[in-house]
Amino acid sequence: MNKAYTFRIYPKRNEEIKLNRTLSICRNLYNESLEERREQAELNRIRREFQVFPWSLPEWITYEDQQNALPDSKTPLQKQVHSQVLQNVLKRLDRSFQNFFRGFGYPRFKSRSRYNTFTFPQKGFELDGMSLWLSKIGTMRIFQHRKMAGKVKTCTIKKDVDQWYAIFVVEIDTKIEKVPIETKTGIDVGLEALITLSNGKQVEPPQFYRKSEDTLAWEQRKLDRKRAGSKNRNKQKIKVAKVHRRIRNQRKNFNHKTSHEIIDNYDHIVYEDLQIQNMVKNHCLAKSILDAGWGQLIRFTAYKAAYAGKTIELVDPHDTSQTCLCGAKVFKDLSVRIHVCPECGLILTRDHVSAILIGNKGTTTVPTDCGEFTPVETEPLLCKT
Repeated sequence: MNKAYTFRIYPKRNEEIKLNRTLSICRNLYNESLEERREQAELNRIRREFQVFPWSLPEWITYEDQQNALPDSKTPLQKQVHSQVLQNVLKRLDRSFQNFFRGFGYPRFKSRSRYNTFTFPQKGFELDGMSLWLSKIGTMRIFQHRKMAGKVKTCTIKKDVDQWYAIFVVEIDTKIEKVPIETKTGIDVGLEALITLSNGKQVEPPQFYRKSEDTLAWEQRKLDRKRAGSKNRNKQKIKVAKVHRRIRNQRKNFNHKTSHEIIDNYDHIVYEDLQIQNMVKNHCLAKSILDAGWGQLIRFTAYKAAYAGKTIELVDPHDTSQTCLCGAKVFKDLSVRIHVCPECGLILTRDHVSAILIGNKGTTTVPTDCGEFTPVETEPLLCKT
């Protein structure tokens, strides 16, 4: 089992220059290698169209081809970067093409703002107490706020606006034993309530982006007034990026705490298998959905569950908002927040009913905390707990 640890590093001026130079060299290698693959593919397409080349000639340049050609084609600048870091850049490009072959988007060229990491996959780094040594870069101070368990496999250096981080991926040999399933919950994610558990408990959405919109708009207006290419514009771009980073960190911290609480209280967690990328195509809800961070919350819960020996399950959300607990269809618009069943008389918030149905779709037979409801018993639950 692999686990990642992220620590803040504090490079001096000289080391920071080398870090930025390494990022720039890796980005250029990525773009040049992508251009080479594009040109080869286009050339082969033309040759195939006019039937002027052997059919056995491969259409795509492979990772092995570019890796084998790298030692002889290194520029003086590339020789200032550890060889395995350059090889990892080619591996990163190859993963992008493998994803493309599986149906994702075609790899695109990286600008400075879209390429902010490089990786030492095996060696070239050494962690010694409060200092981190990187090959051909130097030694810098690192704030290791907790101990790492396991064998360190890779080290990734990440730039976040004006801050630097070291991300260590460790391999844990200890076998994680599965926890006996005694408690189970279904979780419905939403916008009015971030999550609703099958016992009726709700967590309010923090709406970090919404609360920072005025500050962000003010900084962006100041950015628009700066002359293009000026030093003041570059400084203002950093201020705007810092606002976005603060929102991102707030959401990440909140989702970590929420997922930790869920893992502590339940052995089996059932979420909806939502297609979030399709849902954000609705321009009326896209901002609120992205601000809620559903996908991040589910990912955090999943990896915490794996580390704690607990289980998480994603189920089909079909009909979970249009069905009663008795099985009757109760169709309602998104604006209708109260579920009223004409068949059995059940009255509950629609999110609470959905959470129960999601929990019931799980593969385990452990009962939820809800039990069976009658209209009289469920009326007090109309208030959020």
